[in-house]
Amino acid sequence: MEEARLLVEKLIRLHCTISFAESCTGGLLTKLITDVPGASAVLKGGVCAYANEIKHGVLSVTQHNLDTYGAVSRPVALEMARGVKALMHTDIGVGTTGIAGPASDDTKKPVGLVYLGVALPGGRYVSRELHLSGSRDEIREETARRALALVLEMTDHL
Repeated sequence: MEEARLLVEKLIRLHCTISFAESCTGGLLTKLITDVPGASAVLKGGVCAYANEIKHGVLSVTQHNLDTYGAVSRPVALEMARGVKALMHTDIGVGTTGIAGPASDDTKKPVGLVYLGVALPGGRYVSRELHLSGSRDEIREETARRALALVLEMTDHL
């Protein structure tokens, strides 16, 4: 994927490291980055945090936000990004959470609802709400592509 290659090259130039906390993408972001030669210079690691216990216990997502907003929410995506950034001691942390389908979960949130969170140096952060369509694989792939594009965009401001 072109975005992964561009991001690895850019992070190498910027001397920045990155880590991923993935729920709906299930490790796809980490895989896409590790497909790029030289990725070891920038990627420290990732957490596939599918279960809420992992989001809370490993990534320090507050139980309050899980209970109040649900796992698929902007606050949780941001806390996942901040949590993995702190856990891995990286410059940038990325969190993905969403509903890839084929059916919705018990919260009645629609298939294709995805939240991205990016934690940046200096305590800055950004998030995006996405409404995607397609198959489970298409939603996961588009989520990964958009997450990489968002990080590329945000690194213009480092």
